[in-house]
Amino acid sequence: MIKDKVRLTQMVTSAGCAAKIFPDILSKALKDIQWETNENVIVGFEGKDDAGIYKISEDTALIQTTDFFTPVVDDPYTFGMIAATNALSDVYAMGGVPVCALNILAFPQKEDLSILKEILRGGADKIKESGAVIIGGHSIDITNIVYGLAVTGKIHPEHIKGNNNAKPGDTLILTKPLGTGILNNVIKFGELEEKIYDQLISSMTRLNKDAAECMNAFHANGCTDITGFGLAGHSMQMAIASNVVLKFNVNDLPVFPGTEHAISEKLLTRGDKSNREYTKDNTVSEGEIDIIKEHILYDPQTSGGLLISVPKDHANILLLELHKRGDIYAAIVGEVLESSDKYRNGTVIFNYQ
Repeated sequence: MIKDKVRLTQMVTSAGCAAKIFPDILSKALKDIQWETNENVIVGFEGKDDAGIYKISEDTALIQTTDFFTPVVDDPYTFGMIAATNALSDVYAMGGVPVCALNILAFPQKEDLSILKEILRGGADKIKESGAVIIGGHSIDITNIVYGLAVTGKIHPEHIKGNNNAKPGDTLILTKPLGTGILNNVIKFGELEEKIYDQLISSMTRLNKDAAECMNAFHANGCTDITGFGLAGHSMQMAIASNVVLKFNVNDLPVFPGTEHAISEKLLTRGDKSNREYTKDNTVSEGEIDIIKEHILYDPQTSGGLLISVPKDHANILLLELHKRGDIYAAIVGEVLESSDKYRNGTVIFNYQ
């Protein structure tokens, strides 16, 4: 039992996926390093996809991913669940099934170790829910709390749902609401209304397992999950990798209640600015820009939903199945277009009309 009530968000300098290294800085660090590859690497660095994939036989490939971050909520058990849900998401985004995982942990060991135990218990429970197993891990003693996992999944090499396979004519479906980064800032610096808090936690601890099974069943072409680079960043990566144009209807995007009010109170994350910088050469707006809604596009998400690119004639039935399986906020949010004289491949259009 934890000795005294703790606020994990007050023990760290930045929270969740908003704590990522800025994408432009990361790109500079990765540039010019010669990353070795071979004929079995199906997905590597080149497409900035959600996970790496390595072929081990004609009918099996391994999905490799890792994700970890600082606390986004104050309760240790809940933080552990969110971190594990987020780490598993990359496997689901590729259309795969998680198999096993390793804990990644940083914790100041002078603190109450019951906090640590609750974090690990939360992670263990979510991995168990996924059907995978935790088989080890690594820990270090530093000031900030960090938790996440390295996850291994499996998939048939011909069934991968990468971010490089969105097709012109496809419909775009987003499975979870946006606004987690902004609302997590409300938790850190203020107080979030209980009803909104419950909805936020329910979303961040909901596995993308059902969504992945649905998109596989209805033959989606491509997918990515929306996390630290926000909707703008991850959709830009998909548009570039797939050599297409993505168009979003901003007014159709699912958004958590309370998000727009928090934006009006200036409770933005540092990722808002860095994600704008990252995507500035590839994003355009149509119609009169709604400044409040624009912030949502660049908000770094923690344990966000899947952005699914699915053939148009499968979209409505896929959406119905997503709702039936529990992703009740899933919505059709846009479409995939061919490039044109006006918009080159890799462009993301945000339509406010």
